Amino acid sequence: MKLVRYGRMGLERPGLVDDRGRIRSLSGHISNIDGYALLPQVLRRLAEIDPATLPVVDGSVRLGPCVAGVGKVVCVGLNYSAHAAESGMAVPDDPVLFMKATSAISGPFDDVVMPIGATKVDWEVELGVVIGAPAKHVEPDFARHHIAGYCIVNDVSERAFQLEGTGQWVKGKSCDTFAPIGPWLVTADEVPDPQALDIWLEVDGRRRQDGTTAEMIFGVDELVAYVSRFMSLQPGDIIATGTPPGVGLGYDPPVWLQSGNVMRLGITGLGVQEQRVVAAR
Repeated sequence: MKLVRYGRMGLERPGLVDDRGRIRSLSGHISNIDGYALLPQVLRRLAEIDPATLPVVDGSVRLGPCVAGVGKVVCVGLNYSAHAAESGMAVPDDPVLFMKATSAISGPFDDVVMPIGATKVDWEVELGVVIGAPAKHVEPDFARHHIAGYCIVNDVSERAFQLEGTGQWVKGKSCDTFAPIGPWLVTADEVPDPQALDIWLEVDGRRRQDGTTAEMIFGVDELVAYVSRFMSLQPGDIIATGTPPGVGLGYDPPVWLQSGNVMRLGITGLGVQEQRVVAAR
């Protein structure tokens, strides 16, 4: 299934995308696409619904973040060796973890707002892993049982906030609108191999990132298991699994986003996002 949330900001409703690309309302079955809806038993019930029996939604409707009530966004840094190299950092022996504030979450086509004082805003397309069943000290071989599905995450970053001064990554990752997710949450049964997906990003039509999730240093199963050693993962939590090379920081000289730029990004089977960069008002 491709699960979506649609409608005005803060008033999104649950839906799914049928095989003709039309949004169908799930409001008669669940109240939201949240942790409860992502539990394995609830997803099984939703999968039994014939989409043709659901009301069709106006195709021009806004798409919101594909998951509501996210408890935490756990990010993995430097998980592609070429990205570590372009960042001037060593390839890690263990996954590098940091958090991104949930207040940064926004819709896949909403504007990305450059915060006041920002000078080095950057892009990062990432595969997002959405948790469905609670996970604590799970083994890699069983990690898939805890995954509800996958989505695109744009891990927008302000590099001066992230790397200069006290150098706390969370500061450069957590500004409002810095975590567009969606357009859909694609359930795990439709993504048989999350390590075989093309992943790309363009700025103003120019391809900046072009890779594959096969290039991850630490794969999805290993990441779910690793994170679950240090914190419990709850339904609706998201793990952003790292970005391939081609971020603005990696160019010589670096290339930073400016007001008016348009980012377009996608992952095989997970759809496409697009955001316009605007200055804070």
